[in-house]
Amino acid sequence: MTEMSSTISRIGIYPGTFDPVTQGHMDIIRRATRIVDQLIVGVAINAGKGPMFGVEERCRLVEEALKAAGGEVAARTSVKPFSSLLMDFAKENGSSTIIRGLRAVSDFEYEFQMAGMNARLSPEVETVFLMASDKQQFVSSRFVKEIARLGGNVKEFVPANVLTRLHEKLAEEKE
Repeated sequence: MTEMSSTISRIGIYPGTFDPVTQGHMDIIRRATRIVDQLIVGVAINAGKGPMFGVEERCRLVEEALKAAGGEVAARTSVKPFSSLLMDFAKENGSSTIIRGLRAVSDFEYEFQMAGMNARLSPEVETVFLMASDKQQFVSSRFVKEIARLGGNVKEFVPANVLTRLHEKLAEEKE
């Protein structure tokens, strides 16, 4: 049995729309950096979802949240937009791992089907599921936007930079 070289880097991709990035996303990012050497947060362009923020702004918000997180998380994580098939994006970036977060049983069926399809497309790329921490299980970008639009306090659900921009964006929408 040969010993693997320490120069081999395990690259993972954590894909999503991140509209906006939440503390739940940040939790998965922090935990994913423990299992891969480099993590790429892949921000899906996905105009079909009708995002509140454009892809460039979503990337910037994630980058700012990562910078604020600091340490190993910031040092070993990068952010890239993508509009291609996830498996093509993984190949382009030399990734052998896709990271997905699961909040509830309702997420599992969709994610299970997606992982199966991705495995058929690229059997060399593994999908790893991380369960949401108990504090983040109910947090979703959709709920954050809905609560904020209705005047609710979302401070504990999003990074500080996102909270500021979310309030600005909602004020712009009212004008």
